[in-house]
Amino acid sequence: MAPTASAASPFAQRVIIGVGDMAVSNNAELVLSTYALGSCIGVVAFDAGIRAGGILHLMLPDSAIAPDRAAKQPALFADTGLAMFFRSLGGLYVERASLRFMVAGGASVLGGPDPYRIGERNTRATLDYLEKNGYTVRNVAVGGGVNRALHLELATGTVTLKTPLEESHFSLAD
Repeated sequence: MAPTASAASPFAQRVIIGVGDMAVSNNAELVLSTYALGSCIGVVAFDAGIRAGGILHLMLPDSAIAPDRAAKQPALFADTGLAMFFRSLGGLYVERASLRFMVAGGASVLGGPDPYRIGERNTRATLDYLEKNGYTVRNVAVGGGVNRALHLELATGTVTLKTPLEESHFSLAD
């Protein structure tokens, strides 16, 4: 994946996180971005003290439905992806107490009833995992029927949330 320039800084590079993937960094010249958060969940974590953070883009709530796939692509599932995400953040020496979070996605984008309730189940699995492990989520933008995109500026801790209708900015730095 080739980095692209960002409006955040003339030197910023954009790293794109795909579905079932994640990225963590302490490089203040990076903007981490993920797109197409329909029923998927995007988890953004940021430690303002060391300007480090990451984004996880998970697609399904539980790896038990496909253990072989989870072994190859753990970030695809909430249970295995969140565990890997926190191990990776730990490799950057983030302070657990300093981490700030935003969770977005979990929409129902099928245009009608969703008998599997994937967005709702993804949201519940993610928020339950974070609560069980003692993390507090600062911003939540879940549910509804629209796709979302997330961008984390590592230099500032600013998260930009984009939908087809609006753009919002949140600070995970304070």
